[in-house]
Amino acid sequence: MFTVKVAVLGRRRSHCLPRMTSPDTNAPVTLLVPSPASLKRKREVAKELIESYYCQLTQGCGNGLCVNENCASCPGFKQLDNNQAAARALELYRTRAELCTSWPTKKPKSLLSQNVSSDKYKQNNGKAVGSDFNVICSKKQHQDNFQNITYLTEEKVDEILRVCNETGDVAPLVHVIGRIFSSAETLVKSFRKPEMKRNCVSSLPENTPDNLETGAEMRAVAGCDHSAACCSQQKPWDCLGQSFKLEELTVDVKSVRRVYKKLLVHNRIETALINALMYLSPDVECELSYHNAYTRDSNYLNLFIIVMENHNLHSPEYLEGALQMFCKAMCKLPLSAQAKLIQLWSTYSSTDIRRMVEVFQQLITYKVISNDYSCRNLVNEDDVVVAAAKCLKLVYFANLLGGMLTIENDDDESPQEISEGSLHQNLLIEDTRYKKGPRVDPFEKELHFKALDCCRPVVHYDEFVNESLNNVLAMDKDYIFFKVDSEKKFSFLTCPFLLTPYTKSQGLYYDNRIRMFSERRITVLYNLVQGQQVQPYLRLKVRRDHIIDDALVRLEMIATENPSDLKKQLYVEFEGEQGVDEGGVSKEFFQLVVEEIFNPDIGMFAYDSQTKLFWFNPTSFENDGQFTLIGIVLGLAIYNHCILDVHFPMVVYRKLMSKKGTLEDLADSHPILYRSLKDILEYEGNLEEDMMITFQVSYSDLFGVPIIHNLKENSEEIPVTNQNKKEFVQLYTNYILNQSVEKQFRAFNRGFQMVTNESPLKYLFRPEEIEQLICGSRNLDFHALEEATEYDGGFTKESRIVRDFWGITHSLQEEQKRQFLQFTTGSDRAPVGGLGKIKLIITKNGPDSDRLPTTHTCFNVLLLPDYSSKDKLKERLLKAITYSKGFGML
Repeated sequence: MFTVKVAVLGRRRSHCLPRMTSPDTNAPVTLLVPSPASLKRKREVAKELIESYYCQLTQGCGNGLCVNENCASCPGFKQLDNNQAAARALELYRTRAELCTSWPTKKPKSLLSQNVSSDKYKQNNGKAVGSDFNVICSKKQHQDNFQNITYLTEEKVDEILRVCNETGDVAPLVHVIGRIFSSAETLVKSFRKPEMKRNCVSSLPENTPDNLETGAEMRAVAGCDHSAACCSQQKPWDCLGQSFKLEELTVDVKSVRRVYKKLLVHNRIETALINALMYLSPDVECELSYHNAYTRDSNYLNLFIIVMENHNLHSPEYLEGALQMFCKAMCKLPLSAQAKLIQLWSTYSSTDIRRMVEVFQQLITYKVISNDYSCRNLVNEDDVVVAAAKCLKLVYFANLLGGMLTIENDDDESPQEISEGSLHQNLLIEDTRYKKGPRVDPFEKELHFKALDCCRPVVHYDEFVNESLNNVLAMDKDYIFFKVDSEKKFSFLTCPFLLTPYTKSQGLYYDNRIRMFSERRITVLYNLVQGQQVQPYLRLKVRRDHIIDDALVRLEMIATENPSDLKKQLYVEFEGEQGVDEGGVSKEFFQLVVEEIFNPDIGMFAYDSQTKLFWFNPTSFENDGQFTLIGIVLGLAIYNHCILDVHFPMVVYRKLMSKKGTLEDLADSHPILYRSLKDILEYEGNLEEDMMITFQVSYSDLFGVPIIHNLKENSEEIPVTNQNKKEFVQLYTNYILNQSVEKQFRAFNRGFQMVTNESPLKYLFRPEEIEQLICGSRNLDFHALEEATEYDGGFTKESRIVRDFWGITHSLQEEQKRQFLQFTTGSDRAPVGGLGKIKLIITKNGPDSDRLPTTHTCFNVLLLPDYSSKDKLKERLLKAITYSKGFGML
């Protein structure tokens, strides 16, 4: 009896073989050897052939059209596990089965050079083997040398490739790659930077303590034989009092990329990489979860860097298993290690970041479309999708950190916290769980960086949104995990970059509704305890002709006496009208208020006819209270899920997110000034002599009065030169966007925060999404509205009047379409996500008559009589949308 050790993907498996038999008679044969040396050579040959059969059964010959039924490349071949393959290899050896010619090193070299056929090779196998012992032994010596490799470098890979090219067989490299990449210990040591291999001491920080231990731990840091392997046990730099720097990473990323470029051209090597990753990932996950592998060795991060450089990770072969397991392992990295990955990846090019985005997006999409999720089988409970989302979050923050940043540009004023410490709150010990949801991302704390600090990422935000995931996400359940049970259940709201603005607006809607319900419940208990009748709603009764006076006076009283009442559900009543506010009356209230507030005659905001945007009037005569109330109105619109027709530049929404205005923000708010300042920065001539500008600036206010402002002390005497032009542009920009309107915007922001201070608004939305949330979509796609419309009362999609109705609607002018939306929904704007998100219901309202169409704007219901002709329908509809005003009871 003898034992053959078969090397597959770094794992050695031993199989005890039965006594040798004759290949012709199967009779027991006693091997009579003339000498121990001859017996040893024959055993080597037998082992070589069995390994060849094993590799053929497990990896194939690489020929997709192979007809050998004992080859894994054969189309009809049934896959075997390692044990089955080993037993089958022994059987094939005994019967001298055909060996594919794609395994040349398993046949004598002399036969290959003579073009001997497989049949002839089998017939003369014994003679051929006997005559080529020396060739096989020489080749075996190379393989034995490769078995001693404990880590890889680019040079070693090149050496093995050279041997493989000489022999025409990549099997040695397949074995080495499988063994190294399937072991965390060997992979961590691989592909070190050249200086790390030459002298590990040189990588120590300059402030390394003199009293550092000189025993085994010191040797682990300093290295005893100047080899890459010695660095594998290096202590984390945190232990040395040195903060993380990219220079401290010991892996040579450029070398890894060159190696992958050489390896991935071979299918068998890529198969070995896939299998190795499947062996590696569970071990890594276990080591990180239970043995603190990264804490013991900070270089453990290297294996994640190396694996992620494989530009084929997004291919189906990886998606089916290997990548899933690897993502789960990566999620087990501690926060500090993940932050280091983010810092490294933030230095990558847009091509590399986009490649990593594609890897995780492909995995998420693959899992989503291959599973049937429901209320009982939530996507939140899919470990693979969750792990991929968490990994994609690392790439997202790297994408932000590598973009254009404004880190030193935070607004000094923090959002005002509204005190609610009253009796009715103490009754419930209210809402600690509702305030529990994450407000600041852990990565932001670890990196000392906010997502809002990025004004231009490396890769656009849209590439991180996964539509397939949004389609299957149950937001009601996801919000519960986000708000109540975020530590035990994963919520995709913690990865808002994956979600569309519409999906996130659903989460915000649930948050606002729960807050409204909470305030109503508190009011009921307060009434029971105090015996006083307190209104459970934020009730506003206004006159149409005095809507600003009535609304702002009432809101000012509430904001002064009890700001928490602003978080109750809004209920608007127009004096003298019978409409019941189920949402539609509030929509019209907001629209009328906005029209009055932004009236240029009032002078609170300045209108730019070129950009068609409003900006704060720095010389407004209105007091702070008026701007505070406008901020309250804006906050109430978001809180009550209403769309406003406001036209602010993007910098206003950035400032609402506690960021100051910058030069780039001038591009849409003051485009002429922006171009002028850019010209100054780009001017290459003598700025002082050619332009004669000083640090004193002048402009005209809304009423045409000239205003002079000094950007610095004695600014009229300080010329703008090529040396100080950046300072001039910075001061000028800061004055226009921040200093000149500081008083007005501070009051405006205070009112906005009174309503939204406890909302996850800043956590979920970017400034441009806040604008979309407030203003809705500018694209009016009536075909999407038609697709989403439902019918009732006898109407169907195929009814004559319905077909006529949509024919008329599609032919309307842009302004008439807005009037139609105002008539049917209470707002002339499309909501977040477009008109397809509106659930319009068209119902039959009796037979043909002269009645005008009517609507329930609260529920988006259009009541349409069954008019006798298309012309009559058009005439009645246009009159209804043109002259509709006010609410009444039908």
